[in-house]
Amino acid sequence: MTFDRRKFIGASAATGAAVALAGAASTPAAAQEGSGGSGKAPRTYAFTVMGTTDLHGNVFNWDYFTDKEFDDKAHNDVGLAKISTLVDQVRSRKGRCNTLLIDAGDTIQGTQLSYYYAKVDPITARRGPVHPMAQAMNAIGYDAAALGNHEFNYGIPVLRKFEEQCDFPLLGANALDAKTLRPAFPPYSMHRLRTPHGRDVKVAVLGLTNPGIAIWDKANVQGKMTFPGLEEQAAKYVPKLRSMGADVVIVSAHSGSSGTSSYGDQLPYVENAAGLVAEQVAGIDAILVGHAHTEIPEYRVKNKATGKDVVLSEPLKWGQRLTLFDFELVWEKGRWSVAKVSAQVLNSNTAVEDPKIVRLLSDEHRKVVGYVNQVIGTSTQAMSSAEGPVKDVAIIDLINHVQAETVKAALAGSEWAALPVLSQASCFSRTASIPAGQVTIKDAAGLYPFENTLEARLLTGAQLKDYLEYSARYYVRTAADAPVDPAKLTNAESIPDYNYDAVYGLAYGIDVAQPVGSRITGLSFAGKPVDPAARFVFAVNNYRASGGGNFPHVPQARQLWANSEEIRNTIIQWVKAKGTIDPAQFASVDWRLTRGGVPVF
Repeated sequence: MTFDRRKFIGASAATGAAVALAGAASTPAAAQEGSGGSGKAPRTYAFTVMGTTDLHGNVFNWDYFTDKEFDDKAHNDVGLAKISTLVDQVRSRKGRCNTLLIDAGDTIQGTQLSYYYAKVDPITARRGPVHPMAQAMNAIGYDAAALGNHEFNYGIPVLRKFEEQCDFPLLGANALDAKTLRPAFPPYSMHRLRTPHGRDVKVAVLGLTNPGIAIWDKANVQGKMTFPGLEEQAAKYVPKLRSMGADVVIVSAHSGSSGTSSYGDQLPYVENAAGLVAEQVAGIDAILVGHAHTEIPEYRVKNKATGKDVVLSEPLKWGQRLTLFDFELVWEKGRWSVAKVSAQVLNSNTAVEDPKIVRLLSDEHRKVVGYVNQVIGTSTQAMSSAEGPVKDVAIIDLINHVQAETVKAALAGSEWAALPVLSQASCFSRTASIPAGQVTIKDAAGLYPFENTLEARLLTGAQLKDYLEYSARYYVRTAADAPVDPAKLTNAESIPDYNYDAVYGLAYGIDVAQPVGSRITGLSFAGKPVDPAARFVFAVNNYRASGGGNFPHVPQARQLWANSEEIRNTIIQWVKAKGTIDPAQFASVDWRLTRGGVPVF
């Protein structure tokens, strides 16, 4: 069925809005009824809910940034084409009428395929194309999907068009209209599974998204939508769903299970709240977890009110895994009740790509391959990000140089034009590279896989010192006389690479033998120690400026300029304009890891 958001919001709960009938004409092989010595055995029914999350625009097992088949150290595969094969296998084994398929968000951002149909040949254009992710998910037969935070990256019009193109509802119980505080998207969907016992099983899927959208995509949602906490909205809707007759309640949550947040105290909500929802809200049977990009085959959380286990599962990312929630129900006291829930994940590297998905989207794939292979310039030498987490490398300097030049040009002639411009960047990918010779769009875009935009903020020398100290938490404390293994030196406290920033335009050391907060040494600008009161323009991405990573000072700092162009495109346009990338013009070693004044490398 095609889901109509406006009809849903206007409908009352009594009408059972958003009810999908699954397998109306089929008799489930999983249902059992028999007789024992004391009469009939309990009537039972079994069904499976399959789940994906964080697909991030991956249809095929293809890396558009390297222009070859995707592979990693664990030999994972990616993409909906492989997920489709796994789904067909499960449906064949269980009976399609005994299955549902849902997703936990972050669908339309992440690859050049999804970028192309948002920006180059946009789905929002008059007579524009149907988004490849909508085409694939419709063909596979998804029943519902939660909204992810990255759904908002391209703006609400793109998201609304994608929603219109999907044959299933996009759910977001905590995505509210900012003016009316009513749901901006369907909060839930209800699905009926037919049994041979005269009473259907009603399965409710409640969708919850991430409150961090209010920070990370402030430019797109401020004044339009608001995003309260997951626990609050789950506590509102789960009892409602039970009162509507839901026998099983599943939450699809674009929120990790750790209970942590990357945006500090800027919002009174938890970013990774799936475990808290399971613990605090009674009446939930299972939670499909997203957002954290981790693999959790099965994780049980005891609900405080009922003492019952809630089963959580997170199927990694990009279509690398498919979660299976297996439910066993029993008919007792005039209703279906859940007797058992278990979860597991299937690995998509065991499957071939589904030919029907390949046929469906091969033209779109070819278009994007042609687009990313356009030559836009040349480079005088090869550059790699492989050592970027532990060394000041030219390829990260390139990002920072482009950002600093862009901000300088934007502020020319303003009252801020005389201030020095610094820039921050992270090693977003340890496999990014620029070849010697011809440089293509895919090479340049591979430096910056996120849809971040650029801002300029006003900071003091003292604030920059705090910023660098916070960033340096990323390194594992290593004694001066201890051996150094680069592979074990980074990602302390599970800090991801994208939350470690190098600052371009300053010189400094990071003493990894010292405790957190006392690591930055020799901080200088233009050969002189940085004056704590000196003012600097800081070129910074909107994620960081909005509080992403919880870095100090920047979110509160005065905004001098902001741009709606993605940094990735800014880099591409810079290369096109320059024609030649020459690291000798921008690259230098300005920061080093040290111990007691002695460089680590």
